[in-house]
Amino acid sequence: MITRHGRAATLALLLAAGGLSACAPTQQLPRQVSDPYANAGGVAIYQGNLPGGSLGGSASAEYFRTVVGDTVLFTADQTTLSAEARTRLAAQAQWLINNTAFNARVEGHADEKGTREYNLALGARRASAVQEYLVAQGVEAGRIRTNTFGKERPLEVCSTEVCFAQNRRAQTIVEPAAGAAPPVPDATTPGAGV
Repeated sequence: MITRHGRAATLALLLAAGGLSACAPTQQLPRQVSDPYANAGGVAIYQGNLPGGSLGGSASAEYFRTVVGDTVLFTADQTTLSAEARTRLAAQAQWLINNTAFNARVEGHADEKGTREYNLALGARRASAVQEYLVAQGVEAGRIRTNTFGKERPLEVCSTEVCFAQNRRAQTIVEPAAGAAPPVPDATTPGAGV
């Protein structure tokens, strides 16, 4: 027979155990996730925004730099675009036309021969030659800025023709336009989401 005092103690213990169990972490079962692409024949179907742009990452500065190519080279003391430079610039222009959320900055460089002033002017003319070509290909002029570094930022530091050739360049750097959101593919655009 349980006394009134024993009953109160048992009740107190049960309440305390119940209170402690409320503080103990509950084990949660994993959420069931439905995969809408599971029956798509082994291919992903893009249906929405991805951070950084479009599927495949082609709308990124890294893609521009590594796949499209950001640098064109010049011969000594020249600003004339070679056939190879024009091919690369045509690809740059197409990328910029397709990725309007980015602007470009063209930096002109020179080798270490000549005075600082001469090389700054030569770098400016090289950057302008690239800018003019991109505009002629259909890129809006307001999306391209130019800058010159002359011989101040060499890619290679040595005094051989191989190094000089690498330093005679114009480099196109793309960056998101001020206030622009990354591009979102439109489902009605041919090839979007592929």
